[in-house]
Amino acid sequence: MPQISSSPARTGAPIANAGAAPPRPKPSVFSTLGQDAPAGLVVFLVALPLCLGISLASGAPLLSGVVTGIVGGVLVSWLSGSQLSVSGPAAGLTVIVLTAISSLGSFQAVLAATVVAGAIQVLMGVAKAGVIGMYFPAAVIRGMLAAIGLILILKQIPHFFGADTDYFEDLDFLQFNGLNTFSAIGAAARGLSPGSVLVGVVSLALLLLWDGAWLRRFAWARKVPAALVVVCAAIGLNQLLRAVAPGLQVRPEHLVKLPVVSSLGGLVGQMIFPDWAAFARPATYGVALTIAVVASLETLLSVEAVDKLDPHKRRTPPNRELLAQGAGNIVSGLLGGLPLTAVIVRSSANIAAGAQSNVSSFVHGLLLLASLLLLASVLNLIPLAALAAVLLLVGYKLTKPVLYRMQWRLGWAQFLPFIVTIGAVLFTDLLKGVGVGLAVGFFFILKANAEQAYFLNRDTPGRAPGTLHLRLSEHVSFLNKASIVNTLERLPAGSRVILDGTQSADIDHDVLEAIEAFRRVAPERRIHLELRGIRQVAVAGH
Repeated sequence: MPQISSSPARTGAPIANAGAAPPRPKPSVFSTLGQDAPAGLVVFLVALPLCLGISLASGAPLLSGVVTGIVGGVLVSWLSGSQLSVSGPAAGLTVIVLTAISSLGSFQAVLAATVVAGAIQVLMGVAKAGVIGMYFPAAVIRGMLAAIGLILILKQIPHFFGADTDYFEDLDFLQFNGLNTFSAIGAAARGLSPGSVLVGVVSLALLLLWDGAWLRRFAWARKVPAALVVVCAAIGLNQLLRAVAPGLQVRPEHLVKLPVVSSLGGLVGQMIFPDWAAFARPATYGVALTIAVVASLETLLSVEAVDKLDPHKRRTPPNRELLAQGAGNIVSGLLGGLPLTAVIVRSSANIAAGAQSNVSSFVHGLLLLASLLLLASVLNLIPLAALAAVLLLVGYKLTKPVLYRMQWRLGWAQFLPFIVTIGAVLFTDLLKGVGVGLAVGFFFILKANAEQAYFLNRDTPGRAPGTLHLRLSEHVSFLNKASIVNTLERLPAGSRVILDGTQSADIDHDVLEAIEAFRRVAPERRIHLELRGIRQVAVAGH
């Protein structure tokens, strides 16, 4: 039975698909608002302490992190082509900002560098540098996501216990307080706060109950975000403890800390703006380049990971993303905010909360703005243990056991880069870990490429029995030399061999030298060698 190709004929003319349904109209902004608004609320609740914590760790004013989150939600969400990623201040840039404040002399000078970094990112987008994101292997991206899930779980345990001393989104293995991811858990276990543990356990139980099949049968349960229920319950429980058992209430240092602003004018009065004189100093541009490169890499990694988590499998245009992030950094720097990137932690929480479009990120930005003006006193009642419970569940969903089983079944070429990336990210940081994972992934790519340098057939039709036909592939590089030489050396004495390069567009000179060396010694092994389409070259020493 003849096989019919599903590919269109290459005639250059379009082929009408007469039986296809007309394309579906693009949904309006409001068509998914019922899912996006609650998801935006969840992201806001997660993002708020992260913005404050990263500001603290960066040595910047607390307000700067919130300004960055607002810019990421209100502006970047519409400029970006990603439907589900959330942008804001990133933990990966904290050390860079902290060092830059020292080297440039002030946070205002860092704001100037952030503006320049944004301009560099815009130029990168125009130059189509976003193609870099296409070279991250899927196994490495899955490993990065699984590692972030593990880190979220491990890093939130101290907050869950109410014994944390680091900031809320510290993803690095070595912490600024001298502890590491594992020793911090041991320290937390020795100094836990009973009130925080109680709030955390109740919050986690509510999250699991809300996600359970029994409760999801009811329409009202599906419409109310679990994180909102958890936050309200945590505030209520802590106020109850304050009234009936003051010794068990969550300590003030383990509550959300948001600057209280009474009016828009008061907000503007607390904002910090760039030092314009810094634009004339060469050091500013060195810092700007560092911020632009690191922020762009983190963004491309994040949107690649978000696209894999997207239930609808939509694709983010990487060059447009660089343009959006660049514009966001320009505005963030001008308004006194930290450098921003697309952030996988908030994006993962966004997807887990059921977001469908970029409206959820926009809603989260509006809520951050409103919280500064209207809700600061209420939001400062939220225990960090409740938010830690939300992130614990997000972390588990990123690193489910089924993911490890799936990668194992795909074989070593997929499993090893996956598991190495997890270990490297876990024990270093995001960018270094992904770099190690990429190195392992590229090793397997090179190994596969080297093994596909030729096709070996026995008993070629029209030839004497026992003839070996070794046909080289279309492109033969120096990477293929080892496998070709090993194959030639294993040929049995007295065999007849056709070494065929007629279908090769190019053969590397190193490979040609190796073939010529084999041609010279073949008679000594009684090998009858026939070369086709392979030119002879001079061999060193002959």
